[in-house]
Amino acid sequence: MVLRKFIESDAEYITCWIGCEREFRLWCADRYENYPVSPQDIIDNYIACSENGDFFPMTAVDESDVPVGHLILRYTDAERTVVRFGFVIVDRSHRGQGLGRKMLELAKGYAREKLCAKKLSIGVFDENSSAKGCYKAVGFNECGSSESFSVLGETWNCIEMELPL
Repeated sequence: MVLRKFIESDAEYITCWIGCEREFRLWCADRYENYPVSPQDIIDNYIACSENGDFFPMTAVDESDVPVGHLILRYTDAERTVVRFGFVIVDRSHRGQGLGRKMLELAKGYAREKLCAKKLSIGVFDENSSAKGCYKAVGFNECGSSESFSVLGETWNCIEMELPL
């Protein structure tokens, strides 16, 4: 597996990996208003977010250059030392095989070496135990709750996690 910059054709894969609205909200919270999200919605969002040079969508691909995972990295501070991961997703047919952890390890290296990050952060819903376990496996530690979201008639708490580099 390698991590490369997102290309527009990746959006089609990403939308196919989301099986239901619950998975969709676990993936994006309220960052996309409508479910289902279209590939063009993702492309348009990424174009808008990339305008300031602080946003880096990435895709993990297998040895055949087929997308198997995706995430974004973005600076959260003016000094450009803190990088936040987001929109982390793995192809449904490859979940549970350690690809998420491997993709995050590659992203950690990219953040440290290419973006000169000193610290990483990520948010995860408390309801998303598999993602939380994956993030802990790569070294993230819980550091509190950030906000609550009303999702599908439930209240979901977002847990903040950090990893010093």
